[in-house]
Amino acid sequence: MLTHAELDARANKVARTLRAMGVGRGQRIGLCLERTPDMLIALLGILKSGAAYVPLDPAFPAERLTYMAEDADISVLVARDAASAPASWPRTRSLLFNDDAALIAAQDDTPLADDAASDAMPSDPAYVIYTSGSTGKPKGVVLPHRAVVNFLTSMAKAPGLLPDDRLLAVTTLSFDIAVLELLLPLTIGARIVLANRDETVNGRALARLIDTHQINVMQATPSTWRMLIDAGWNPTASFKALVGGEALSPDLASALCARASEVWNMYGPTETTVWSTCWKVDPHAAAISIGHPIANTRVYVLDEHRQPSPIGAPGEIYIAGDGVALGYLDRPELTSERFVTDPFDIAIGARMYRTGDRGRWRDRKSTRLNSSHR
Repeated sequence: MLTHAELDARANKVARTLRAMGVGRGQRIGLCLERTPDMLIALLGILKSGAAYVPLDPAFPAERLTYMAEDADISVLVARDAASAPASWPRTRSLLFNDDAALIAAQDDTPLADDAASDAMPSDPAYVIYTSGSTGKPKGVVLPHRAVVNFLTSMAKAPGLLPDDRLLAVTTLSFDIAVLELLLPLTIGARIVLANRDETVNGRALARLIDTHQINVMQATPSTWRMLIDAGWNPTASFKALVGGEALSPDLASALCARASEVWNMYGPTETTVWSTCWKVDPHAAAISIGHPIANTRVYVLDEHRQPSPIGAPGEIYIAGDGVALGYLDRPELTSERFVTDPFDIAIGARMYRTGDRGRWRDRKSTRLNSSHR
C-alpha cells in the first residue's frame, strides 16, 4: 500500500530519470507494465516529465505492441524488464523497472523545477491511445492535457468522488476509461485499489476485493458488471456503479439499481476524452438515456446536412468542446474527415467530432439524449 505522498515521491524519481534520458515536452513514452503500483508510478512520472504516455498492454500480442511502439515513434519504453518489452526494442531507449531500479532509486524524490522548454503546456499531448483497429490497423488518438483536466474536474462533480471514497480500478490502461480510475482518485485524495489482471476477469475475485477493501465506487463495462452480478455480488453498503463502453440494457440497469445506491450511464468516444455525457439512472424511466454533456462540452444531433435535428428526431451525434482530441497521430486525412469545423461556435478553429453514433434529444426540458451505438 502506498500513501499519496509516497506515490508522488516515487513518480518524481521516475520523472527525473526520464529527464536525464532527454525526455520532455511533446515526446511519447511507451508504458508497458503489468497492473501493479509501478504502472501508476510510471504513468505519473511520464506526465511529470512533460511527455505523453502510450499504453502498451503486456498481454497484447508482440506484433501489436511492436506496431504501436513504432507507429507512435516513442522516445523511451518503460517496462518491467527486457523480456516484457516489445521484441528487439533497443536497450538504450528503455527504462526497465527491474534492471534500472538502482538508477531510479538514486534520483531525488522532489518535484522537478519549472522548465519552460520541457514542461507540458495545456495544448500538449497527455496520452496517445490506440483504438482497437477493428476497421484496419490500430490508430493513435492524441489527447491534450487541457482535455484530461476538464474531464477529471467534471467527473469529480458528477458522478462525483469524495476523499473518503474507495475506487476499485479494473480497466486495462489500453482502454481510455482507465483515465478516470487511475487519475480521478488522485485529484481528490481518494483511495485506489488496483485489481490485477487475473482478478479483472473473475467475478468472484472482484466481489472479494469489493468486500475486503470496502469499495464503494467502481467503473466497468456492462460485460464486467454482468460477470460480477453472476458471481453473486450484492453490496452491503452504499455503492456507486459507473457503466460505460457498451450500451446499457434495461435489464442490467434494473439489476444494478437493485444493488447499488447510485448507477450512472456514461457515454463518449475515445476521441472526445473518455466520457462526454453521463446520466444518473432513474429505475423508473421509460428508456435508457446517455444523459447530459459534461462540463465545457457540447453535443449536437445533426441530420445529413449537419443541421440540428428536431427534438425527438434521430440524427448523428457530434461532440464539441474542451474534450475534443488533437486528432489521429500522423493521419491528417482521417483527422480532417472525423474532426470537422464546428459551425455553431464562433471561436476560430473550433472543431467537433463526428462520432458515427445515432441519437435523439428526448425533450427540451430534460435535454437528455438517447443513443444507439454504431
